[in-house]
Amino acid sequence: MALMGVGVGLGAFGAHALKDSRTPTQLETWKTATLYVLIHALAGAILSLSTFRIPRASLYMFLIGCVVFGGSLYALVLTQISLLGAVTPLGGLMFIFGWLNLAFRLGR
Repeated sequence: MALMGVGVGLGAFGAHALKDSRTPTQLETWKTATLYVLIHALAGAILSLSTFRIPRASLYMFLIGCVVFGGSLYALVLTQISLLGAVTPLGGLMFIFGWLNLAFRLGR
């Protein structure tokens, strides 16, 4: 659940501290990173609190996805080092693999 707090804080930082120093495209990138972090942090929190046995691998994939996907986009906006954008899809893959793993494990 701490990751949800981090996501809210980063969203607020983007909305207030960056609004006058970044382009609209960069702000949209920041919002996208925040949205994905919040969605997967919430999914992880719900799964952690659920009463059924959850696949821990999915939780780890969501966490890695948040760090790699969100982190690379945040760093891209802050540093404008375009090479960081090449890392972002790896985080997206972790999200996808996390959902597929969850579906497979729960579907058994």
